[in-house]
Amino acid sequence: MDVILLERVAKLGHMGEVVKVKPGYARNFLLRQGKALRATEANKAKFERERAALEARNAERRAAAGDEAKALAGKSFILIRQAGESGQLYGSVSPRDSVDAAAAQGVKVDRGHVQLTAPIKTIGVYQVAIAPHPEVEVMVTLNVARSPEEAQAQARGEVLTGPVSDRAEIRAAAEALFEEAQAEAAAEANG
Repeated sequence: MDVILLERVAKLGHMGEVVKVKPGYARNFLLRQGKALRATEANKAKFERERAALEARNAERRAAAGDEAKALAGKSFILIRQAGESGQLYGSVSPRDSVDAAAAQGVKVDRGHVQLTAPIKTIGVYQVAIAPHPEVEVMVTLNVARSPEEAQAQARGEVLTGPVSDRAEIRAAAEALFEEAQAEAAAEANG
């Protein structure tokens, strides 16, 4: 089915282009959302008559999206989730979780603007794209951790995932150093 795009659609085309899409995609998304018109001669003429108004509306939306992007630029959000010892989450992080984390910091983000390329299923620090407009995109940081202390450690660059045996060895070495330091402190206090 041929349609005329009324606005830029990612991975499809720019405003005014006539593109061929599957009928279901056109009916269920593009036409219903007001992003396109069927490519008939009457609709082509209608588009040309309304082109200036459509371009002005697009410029307005892009400016508003630019303001939203400025509010989000460089932001980092912490998501506390339950996870196993290896860092595997009991579930996954969805766009809704990102929106809720942003709202907790007083930043409004629409769920449809969050673009997760793959589900987040382990703890760690992730870069996530937020596109409030097809022509405006900003990257934010999601810090997924089991506790606020782990989130701070991850923010410092520590890696908290990996084989449990490695972390157990590191933990044992750290405890040995701590006990040694306590013994030295006790010896100095007594002597």
